[in-house]
Amino acid sequence: MMAKTSEKNTYTHLILNTAIGFLGVLLLLLLIGLGSRLIYPTIISERSAPDPALVSDVIQLEVLNGCGVPGIATRYTGSLREFGFDVVETGNFDHFNVENSIVISRSGNIENAQRVAQALGISENRVIREQSPEFYLDVTLVIGADYESLNL
Repeated sequence: MMAKTSEKNTYTHLILNTAIGFLGVLLLLLLIGLGSRLIYPTIISERSAPDPALVSDVIQLEVLNGCGVPGIATRYTGSLREFGFDVVETGNFDHFNVENSIVISRSGNIENAQRVAQALGISENRVIREQSPEFYLDVTLVIGADYESLNL
């Protein structure tokens, strides 16, 4: 009977010693972390100045169906995304009798509208500037009846 009690005490002591050893190592690691934080404080990062070359790098646009062909705006959305444009909205124009596709500059940056027009093969004389503060996007593309002649 004495042997069983002795084995049980040895087993209990082994578990307690292992737990104390583990907690000791954990305490040592925490003290090392605290010491390194005191010696090497956190570096305060400052926001870098914006690079003017990156401004308007992503052009957000909406694609509107102005010819009445079902699904035409959705069809052009995929192609525009492949060209690297961010199409945020598709829908219908206020009427369906648009003969020639037009690109409308909403943000005041006409270069963005010209890039969209150039990618689709729309002539620059069909790029319109219509700046409006309530628009959150850069360009509106209205697809007209000439959609078959545009670059897809």
